[in-house]
Amino acid sequence: VQQISRMLTELFQMARLEKPGQVDPRAAEFTLSLLAAMYDRSGTGYIKTRSAAAALIALSGDTLLAKYRAFFQFYAVPDGKVSLITRSALRSLLTDLNQIPAIVGESCTLSCVEIATHSCFRGVLNSAIVEEKFLSWLRSEPAVLLWLPTCYRLSATEMVSHQARCR
Repeated sequence: VQQISRMLTELFQMARLEKPGQVDPRAAEFTLSLLAAMYDRSGTGYIKTRSAAAALIALSGDTLLAKYRAFFQFYAVPDGKVSLITRSALRSLLTDLNQIPAIVGESCTLSCVEIATHSCFRGVLNSAIVEEKFLSWLRSEPAVLLWLPTCYRLSATEMVSHQARCR
């Protein structure tokens, strides 16, 4: 938690320099509190870095494709010249990501994660998949992660302005 706290403080300090007046001075504190509520419910003082990274990626303002690629990079394992994501790594990713809606009472059961993992690996004979297969599956908007593209679309429309008058 202390390492993540330092990292968040540094991250938000840089963001404040880039966007003066747009970043709350307590952003690092609030973000750490959210991460602890999601990943350290028993108060051990330990949060997996990879879990925190997944949450920060999911909650970032980046495009969906950039988020999906970052998830792959964090959870994939190198295999020669390519990286692959295993069933186990996909389960970990989905479990980590599902802590985000769970914090607002929209949790999914472990069976949801298993069903999603099975659907991603449908027709795959190997124990791991390449990035393109992973991205293709995510683009199909699996039910277990439907909240992610929905939140992205909502945030993307916040800045839309139409030059029309309503009656």
